Amino acid sequence: MSLTFFSLHTSLDVVEEKISAVGKALGDQRELYLGLLYPTEDYKVYGYVTNSKVKFVIVVDSSNTSLRDNEIRSMFRKLHNSFTDVMCNPFHNPGDTIQSKAFDGIVSGMMVQTA
Repeated sequence: MSLTFFSLHTSLDVVEEKISAVGKALGDQRELYLGLLYPTEDYKVYGYVTNSKVKFVIVVDSSNTSLRDNEIRSMFRKLHNSFTDVMCNPFHNPGDTIQSKAFDGIVSGMMVQTA
């Protein structure tokens, strides 16, 4: 069974709920890692949001029991750092497709790690 758009949209709704709930409770001090958003029989969907409200989602096969929460958190940190490097590049126009070999390498490495 493949991941449906419904599952992804539902996960983004959970991200919005967590952002608004934490924002009300703590102001601007919040945890960037949102944890497990939407578990299904086939997939586990994890979320992360940056201070500038960029949302990252990692989808992992539910049968993959080797990945622990701290490893998912580390993957998000690496992804965030690489994304920040791309956005800080003076030759990148925000909103354009990311065309960075370094960013692609980080993402590809994560995909191999979760396989």
